Amino acid sequence: MIHFLLKGLLRDRSRSLFPLLVVIAGVMLTVFLHAYINGAMKMIVQTTAQYSTGHVRVMTKAYAKEADRIPNDLALLGIEKLLEDLKNNYTDVLWTPRIKFGGLIDIPDDKGETRAQSPIYGMAIDLFNSESVENKILNIHPSIIDGQYPHKTGEILLAHELAEKLNINIGETATLISSTMNGSVTMKNFKVAGTVRFGVAAMDRGTMIADISDLQQALDMPNGAGEILGFFKNNIYSNEQAEKIADDFNSSVIKINLKTDEFQPVMGTLRSESGLADYIDLVDLFSSFVITIFVFAMSLVLWNTGLTGSLRRYGEIGIRLAIGEDKGGVYRSLLAESLLIGFAGSIIGTMAGLTFAYYLQAHGLDVGDMMKGSELMVNNIIRAQITPFTYFIGFFPGMLATFIGTAISGIGVYKRQTATLFKEFEA
Repeated sequence: MIHFLLKGLLRDRSRSLFPLLVVIAGVMLTVFLHAYINGAMKMIVQTTAQYSTGHVRVMTKAYAKEADRIPNDLALLGIEKLLEDLKNNYTDVLWTPRIKFGGLIDIPDDKGETRAQSPIYGMAIDLFNSESVENKILNIHPSIIDGQYPHKTGEILLAHELAEKLNINIGETATLISSTMNGSVTMKNFKVAGTVRFGVAAMDRGTMIADISDLQQALDMPNGAGEILGFFKNNIYSNEQAEKIADDFNSSVIKINLKTDEFQPVMGTLRSESGLADYIDLVDLFSSFVITIFVFAMSLVLWNTGLTGSLRRYGEIGIRLAIGEDKGGVYRSLLAESLLIGFAGSIIGTMAGLTFAYYLQAHGLDVGDMMKGSELMVNNIIRAQITPFTYFIGFFPGMLATFIGTAISGIGVYKRQTATLFKEFEA
């Protein structure tokens, strides 16, 4: 029967061509959108982890409540012991301390007077330790546009756009004006070793990268850090694993220090600390919504196609009923035809969708011009991400839509009256 139906579909393209094209288009869009959404989601999560929260993050209880304000007066102290404990207890995670800070960058002229000045967002990281993971996480070396990677204390990196705006040359002195951990004003001179472009608009407009030891001294934070970030060694965020580590750490801290205070260290996860929880849930919902819409829309189109086909095949169906084929058999054969069309269309549509997705995954789409005013930690290059599920997701709307469309339009078979078939043929 399948062989017979397949021959009929191949020989009579008017029965299969339009439904096949509809299925191909719908499946292709479904596969591509799924890969695109995956890529956009991964990009946001990865960028947020790299530059903001890590996969897990340790802060003081008070700092965590106001983390968006970067309250360094509530920072962690005695981080060497805390880092050692974290590395020993959670070996699957790479740990690194950071100090985030804000302030002004002042560029003096030959006479020491202010030549240019701009607000900056600063990040102090472990630049010189050979065991530091920061260079790899932040991808610093490939991001350097001019100059070189800092090699000694007192050297910094500036965002390339900021350096161009302030007309700063490599090797010039830049003065940081900020506030210390104790609230007093601090000024410290640095040498500009190089300029970087991270490809994240929010950072490229005005970021300063310095070694953490320099900022510990400048901000009166000896052996201190605003936060300690943790990154899974495979660089893939797992919310289940992150929550397990955070729960274990927080419970152990409470057991050790029964008297809680605002400077007690607490650990949070990327999902809870970044504000992305609702966004992640929304993306998952949107992905399901896209599939549902395509199934519904394609079903309507294929239903109308089925009705049109039934009118054209009115005589064929009547003859089959007249020679003794039961209505259930005719109806089931129409459903079988729809499944064959859906399967073929799903394969072709999936291949087409994967082709476009692979191209976007490999080459990316630069949306830097659209992100110039953005404050979000989002990479300027959008890439798709193909997962194992991407290979199969197109079969849901492809097979379901054709089946549902034919199931609805094929009900007309049962409305044909066998007693009037010959009168229909005479007419």
